[in-house]
Amino acid sequence: MSGLQAHVVVDRSRFRVDVMIDAAAGETVAVMGPSGAGKSTLLSALAGLVSLDGGEITVAGRTVERVTAPRVSTAPMHRGVVLLGQDPRLFPHLSARENVAFGPRAAGTPAARARADADEWLERVGLGGLGARMPRELSGGEQQRVAIARALSASPRVVLLDEPLVALDPVTASSIRGMLRDQLAGMTTVAVTHDAGDAVALAERLFVIDAGAVVQTGPVREVLRAPASAFVASIADMNRMPGVAARGGWTDSDGHLLTSSDVASTALATADGTALAAVFRPSDARVVAGEGANTWKATVLRVEPTLSGSRIYTSAGAVDVGDTRDAWSSGDTVWLHVDLSRVRFVPLP
Repeated sequence: MSGLQAHVVVDRSRFRVDVMIDAAAGETVAVMGPSGAGKSTLLSALAGLVSLDGGEITVAGRTVERVTAPRVSTAPMHRGVVLLGQDPRLFPHLSARENVAFGPRAAGTPAARARADADEWLERVGLGGLGARMPRELSGGEQQRVAIARALSASPRVVLLDEPLVALDPVTASSIRGMLRDQLAGMTTVAVTHDAGDAVALAERLFVIDAGAVVQTGPVREVLRAPASAFVASIADMNRMPGVAARGGWTDSDGHLLTSSDVASTALATADGTALAAVFRPSDARVVAGEGANTWKATVLRVEPTLSGSRIYTSAGAVDVGDTRDAWSSGDTVWLHVDLSRVRFVPLP
């Protein structure tokens, strides 16, 4: 079996990280979760920087670390894994070319060949002709490109990305994201990110981690369309309102949505009391004058300007409106309406 298969168990002071993750050969999987959920611990364990307290890690069909019960640990093996983080961590005394050539030279590749290959890698990441420059002569985005070339030039079996684009401006990040997608093709990759755009652009599958455990996994777009937690809903820019199936419809403590003849929803055909979340985009809701079908009452929490107008954050979800930020204030009562054809009903875990 190739690719990566791992059961990572690491004891932390606040909770135990206990995560099973896999990536087929050549597949990129994304990992998302709230701050402190255990994402960096997972990557550190996969890279061999943190020892396992349980589980095992298999890379390209070879078990590189295993802990069994009673606790017997195999000695961690060289695993052919590279970790690329937010800080490029280039050697400041080496040129871009020598930084990229460092790994192959350390592995025994003759210097001339390693340098020639380094120039090819720099060309591939958009830095052709800049091999002689020192890190201090490069921009932040250029330094990150060198770091990517250095990581990939080592011919790793698995690439680990720990939010390598987070410190870059949007234009530079977008450019490097596209380059990463091209260069990672065919490489087994685990990418930790807080950006749903990164997950969609780079990965086929998504693992969502919270409090040290996987709480949702599946194809990236499907997970983002059907968020099983408030965190996933927030990164997908979706409203997620917990409630229950009731009399062929759905209800929560603040409102009630009824089925209609033109809405096909197998979720709403479940038994009364089945826990469901109503999921919809802020742009699919609107403020209405008063109570009616598929409406609910909410309290305004705050109003924020957006590129296309304003977004009203309420006790029952957000709604995008025109540029009328002065029409509502914190504490106001509003009625929200959503077309049921724009709502998904997701079983609550």
